[in-house]
Amino acid sequence: MKGVVLSPGRQMFFAALILGAIVWIATSSIAIAVGAFTQSRSDRELARMQARSERWVADREARLNSAVAQLNASGASLGGLAETIEKRHVALALLLTDLRGEPGAMAALSPALRGVPNADASPVERIAGVQANQERLADAANEYARGRADRLRLAFRLAGLSPSSFASPTASGGPLLEAPDSRALAAVLDVDERFAERIQRAAENLSVADTLSEAASQLPFAQPQVGARTTSSFGVRFDPFTGRPAFHSGLDFVSGFGSPVMSTAPGVVSFAGVRSGYGKTIEVDHGRGFKTRYAHLSAISVSPGQRVAVGQRVGALGSTGRSTGPHLHYEIWLNGRAVNPHRFIRAGENVQQASTQAG
Repeated sequence: MKGVVLSPGRQMFFAALILGAIVWIATSSIAIAVGAFTQSRSDRELARMQARSERWVADREARLNSAVAQLNASGASLGGLAETIEKRHVALALLLTDLRGEPGAMAALSPALRGVPNADASPVERIAGVQANQERLADAANEYARGRADRLRLAFRLAGLSPSSFASPTASGGPLLEAPDSRALAAVLDVDERFAERIQRAAENLSVADTLSEAASQLPFAQPQVGARTTSSFGVRFDPFTGRPAFHSGLDFVSGFGSPVMSTAPGVVSFAGVRSGYGKTIEVDHGRGFKTRYAHLSAISVSPGQRVAVGQRVGALGSTGRSTGPHLHYEIWLNGRAVNPHRFIRAGENVQQASTQAG
């Protein structure tokens, strides 16, 4: 056995050495731990930053996709509106073709055309303006056609005639009436049914008005003398020769001797000569069971079988036959029965209004 004696100096040296080793180990361990902790925090922060970046990119991409979708939808919507307006224009063009040349039509429709918004307006505003014009134009056309048809119907009723016997509610007319109803018309023109219904209604009224107007031009609605004064009316009166009540089958017009007497409707002269009590007389057949008689004439200007026009001179006012003085005795006969000429003259005034007034 050999013993080693540690002097105090050596003890202190080894103690310092051991203590240094311990401090070095502790310091290294702490540094490693701190480094590991710091690295872990950095990784987590980096991961969070990466996640936030990915979310931001995803959000911006979603917003971009939404904006593109909205833009496409807006473009499709504008395209749809433009297509609808174009199809409505086709329907209105067909209707306006029928209205062209109608008396007072353009004056009635022009207030409905207010133009489109100014150039600074957005495309949507301009399209909406055109669409509103179309709505107003359809309403104005329908109002005009209905008003004209109603005035002509009234004229026929004033004359004691049934309008339906001269023009049915579904009288054939322009191209719009080829469709049996508004639903069929909407399918043909590819427009909404509500708009098609208004167009169809206007076209039907216009067709009825045209048919009634054409029929009216063939009926004795004109006056046989312009500006003449009526002295004796249709119906029972006191006979100027006997003083007793007697039926007067026409109207008496007083004017200057020899003043012109005109045909009140187109037709064919069926009689021109002298009739007992009537003196020099002219009778005109207008068809549809209508005849007119012009009596007490001083002169006859036509011959039997001659075709005459409305307003054409057929004779001259006189006082032949059973007459107390120069005047025209005027009668209208329908299916062999005398009817009141005054009703036809009033009806003719309404026909004239329907031909000159706006809707």
